[in-house]
Amino acid sequence: MSFSFNDNTETTFQETLKKYPNKQAALLPTLWLAQKQNGHLSLEVQEYVASRLELSPVHVHGVVTFYTMYKEKPTGKFHLQVCRTLSCALNGCEKIINHLGEKHGIKTGEITDDGMFSLEQVECLASCGTGAMMQVNETYLENLTTDKVDQILEKLKKE
Repeated sequence: MSFSFNDNTETTFQETLKKYPNKQAALLPTLWLAQKQNGHLSLEVQEYVASRLELSPVHVHGVVTFYTMYKEKPTGKFHLQVCRTLSCALNGCEKIINHLGEKHGIKTGEITDDGMFSLEQVECLASCGTGAMMQVNETYLENLTTDKVDQILEKLKKE
């Protein structure tokens, strides 16, 4: 399979290029476009982005591996990212991570068998006053307890 932008993504890509002084400056939003279309940024997708922006594949890969918002492998329909830094740790993130793992039979970096949930521990999500917190896809959920997490996941399963 050879990756390329579909018509809608290509149009957005061309509009994005116009907003930046050079192609390299458009790397982050271009990676976001590619991930939105493909679901994750495989090496093939990273090489495609590199060629479109006239960058080296190793440069693009370095950016992908630096930022946690970019995924190199598929994630679940609902990607659960639990903050594990100090404020969240003091407010029970480890308990939440363990609860999620036990309840769904997955460890950090894994996806449930049905493809519904994936679990990841991440560094600070800038919600220090409202920890423990997690991000589900692009939505922040704060002041979490295991009971609150169960309610959230039940609601997500119905979507």
